[in-house]
Amino acid sequence: MSLDVAPHLLKQAEVGEVNETEFADTVAASLPYAHTLVEKLAAELHADPARQFADNQLAPSDAERAELLRALASDAIRGSLERRFAVKLAFQNCHRVAVFRSEAVGSETYRRFTSERAQILNQSPGLRDC
Repeated sequence: MSLDVAPHLLKQAEVGEVNETEFADTVAASLPYAHTLVEKLAAELHADPARQFADNQLAPSDAERAELLRALASDAIRGSLERRFAVKLAFQNCHRVAVFRSEAVGSETYRRFTSERAQILNQSPGLRDC
C-alpha cells in the first residue's frame, strides 16, 4: 500500500472529489523520503534561476528506494508532488529523480535527461535489481 489514508479522506473520495491539499499532505506523511527529496530538489532548482534542473544521484536505502518508486509510479501521487512544488519530475533507475521547471519540458536538456541514451548511460550492475 502506498498511502496511509485517513478515514475522513476515504469518505471524501467515496462521495466526490478529494481536497488537493489533504491529498498532498497524505503523500507527505505516507512517503516522507520521496516528499522530502522532491521538496529539497525543488528548493535547489527554484533558488537558482539559471539552473536548468536539480537531481539526486545518491542511492537511497532499500526502504527509501521502495518509497520513491511508489511515489513516482502513481500518476496521482507524482502529479500531486509536481503541483505542490511547481516542477516537472523526471526519473531514471530507482533513485535518480530530477526536477525541471514546467516550461523546460520539451527543452534540449529535458529531452536529453529523459532519452533512451541517458537511461542506458545511467545503468550500473549494482542498480540492476533496484
